[in-house]
Amino acid sequence: MLTSPNSLKSRKELDAELGGAARAWLDEALAEAAHDAARTAAAATPHPEAGPYASPPWELRFAAAGRHCGQENADSVRSLLLVEARASLPSLTRLYEQGAAAERRAVLLTLHLLDLGDTALPLVEDALRANDTRLVAAAVGPYAAEHLDAHAWRHAVLKCLFTEVPVTAVARLDDRARGDAELARMLDDFAAERTAAGRPVPEDLRTVLGHARALTAPTGEGGHPADPTAAPAAPAPTEES
Repeated sequence: MLTSPNSLKSRKELDAELGGAARAWLDEALAEAAHDAARTAAAATPHPEAGPYASPPWELRFAAAGRHCGQENADSVRSLLLVEARASLPSLTRLYEQGAAAERRAVLLTLHLLDLGDTALPLVEDALRANDTRLVAAAVGPYAAEHLDAHAWRHAVLKCLFTEVPVTAVARLDDRARGDAELARMLDDFAAERTAAGRPVPEDLRTVLGHARALTAPTGEGGHPADPTAAPAAPAPTEES
């Protein structure tokens, strides 16, 4: 399952889907998260539970979300917990490093909803090194679109193409790819390698290349970007030929 940030359910949507026991569990979990956030905000320094190795109670709820609210709701429940707790970078890092893939995905899906600046980029970069397509898809969401530099973002797009993650998972693809000549060059190289190896060029590559070439390269027929896999046009005949 390739979850996108836009597919996260709101509290109202969850309440409509969850049974009574699950709603009660979620109420308690969110109350614990809110209490932890309030206590941390009131303190001059983070309280002891926020240390790198200790876990406040709501973090235990984070791990158990799927068991109590259903796996189909786990991402949304975990995201709500992180937002309600105003999760700090140490908490996010602990949950990411100690969590299973589903828990890591929920952390990545929520980064853009927290006030982190670019401090959580190491989590995104770690996910982009993984071979788990669910993590890759979660890593290229709004947080990456906002904070990854151009070099890292281009390689994130290529990672999606290599691992067959749909580029619809890439947040702000049109905005960030448009007119990016270096990205166009990298995509051309990738297309040439695939063609030389007798392998098909992903349709998604053509989609991204269309954005990247929009302001930087000649267009093909009808004003559309030229097909990167098309054979070069034959030279125009001369009077001598």
